[in-house]
Amino acid sequence: MKKQIYVIGHRNPDTDSVASAIAYAHLKRELGAKRVTAAMAGALNPQTTWLLARLGLDAPLYLADVHPRVRDVIGRTPVSVAATAPLLTALELFHHHGVRMLPVLDERGAPVGVIPLLKIAERSLLTGADSLRLLTSSLASLAACLDGRFLVGAPETEIETLHLFVGAMAEGSFASRIDGYPPKSLVVVTGDRRAIQLSAIERGVRLLVVTGGLAVDDDLLCLARERGVALLSTPMDTAATVARARLSTPAGQLAEPLFESVGIDEPLGRLREKLLHSGETAVLVLEDDGALAGVATKSSLFAPLPYALILVDHNELSQSVPGAEDLEILEVIDHHKLGNSHSNNPIPFVTAPVGSTCTIVASLYAENGVVPPAGIASLLLAGILSDTVILKSPTTTQRDRNGVTRLAELAGLDWGAFGAEIFAASGALSGYGSPERVVGSDFKLFSQGEINFGVGQVEVFGFDEFNAMKAELKGALAALRQKEQLDLAGLMVTDISTESTTFLMDGGQAFSRFMGYPQPEPQVFLMKGVMSRKKQLVPHLIKVLGGR
Repeated sequence: MKKQIYVIGHRNPDTDSVASAIAYAHLKRELGAKRVTAAMAGALNPQTTWLLARLGLDAPLYLADVHPRVRDVIGRTPVSVAATAPLLTALELFHHHGVRMLPVLDERGAPVGVIPLLKIAERSLLTGADSLRLLTSSLASLAACLDGRFLVGAPETEIETLHLFVGAMAEGSFASRIDGYPPKSLVVVTGDRRAIQLSAIERGVRLLVVTGGLAVDDDLLCLARERGVALLSTPMDTAATVARARLSTPAGQLAEPLFESVGIDEPLGRLREKLLHSGETAVLVLEDDGALAGVATKSSLFAPLPYALILVDHNELSQSVPGAEDLEILEVIDHHKLGNSHSNNPIPFVTAPVGSTCTIVASLYAENGVVPPAGIASLLLAGILSDTVILKSPTTTQRDRNGVTRLAELAGLDWGAFGAEIFAASGALSGYGSPERVVGSDFKLFSQGEINFGVGQVEVFGFDEFNAMKAELKGALAALRQKEQLDLAGLMVTDISTESTTFLMDGGQAFSRFMGYPQPEPQVFLMKGVMSRKKQLVPHLIKVLGGR
């Protein structure tokens, strides 16, 4: 099975995250990996939305979460039996497929119960004349099992409780054996014994089965019609007829109505819980409409998942798409500090202290001898310019500058003018649509010891709009801190024109006096020369929160 691979950035994706995902997915496909798709773990921010429209590129696939689902580990061809099918069919299915439990389905394909193999075994071991004689079936099911045809009567489908007798003795002896049973509950099996046939018909039995495909006299056929006796001819001999008749009970009559089930779109953990704690050997998997989708057993829990991830622009699972911890991580391409979990297998882990993940992705194109087309080159260029704030951020390296020069040439763009265009088109806070989107669009989580905090960042041209929205932004930041259960939440509003940041902070009042920056009002700090969250603000906060 070839897995579907998603190249995906962090939650609350920024331009670098989205651009590197699209570009690296393109590179992987160029190198022959066809089932590779760019994805994103959150909604696009205004800058990235504008950029993709400017370049005529589609947004990555949005994945709200990648938690494995039940559908990922089951086959869609379950072995099942119709409720109207005879037990004989169920036994054949058990034999040919080696299953231990058989779902029984109604006409809509929905399970009405299950037949465990153990129940079939117990039924086959029943002894005693009454147990062997009792038959729960319908005339239609009996005829189907015996390959029979009705000489008199019709294949009725109503389930009846019947008593099976074989007429293999003198008529007098046979008559004494069936005395005491209601005639309409009797199924008599015999060969070409006219006396037995006549006796059965005269008594008005429910069904007379004549074996061996032997002829029945016309006068007996007429009498059977008069007395309301169904008469069935089968090509089988008496021994086979009796054996098969006992297997004519419709599967629905034997189904146990109580069974464990799970929806096909439910989390895999729900299936694991049922299989490990319910005591059942199998769980039925149901479609949304209740139809049977598959049967899951404990071995299903070890089935390989059909998709895997390549992480770009982050390596910490706390910043990744929900559910990433349950999937195989094939590669990581990042430019942040290491905070990743252990992997089960060795993987390519490409990281470098550069200003943008797009710088690394661009170098991977060069290493593999692949020239990015103009659209991808423009996208990579935009990712670098966005993350380095047009090469002004202190995170900018010579490698970033070299990458910008090379990509601008491939894209046919003036990188300075292109960078100014990117930020001019996305520098308005009103473009985010709401204070909540301003605060949360590029919000990342961090920790220092037992203290958990998060920091978002937006770039603007001047602080006038921020000052007008300050009260709303404070409220949105407080709500986000409560939602994420953080000790401290902050928003960097970075003015590109003055290369400075206004930092809005909620929580962490005990540490405010250690911030070391002017505080013109509660919760607000002025940070001249601070433009980088990764290299300047977060390391500073970690020192402050750590008491250093």
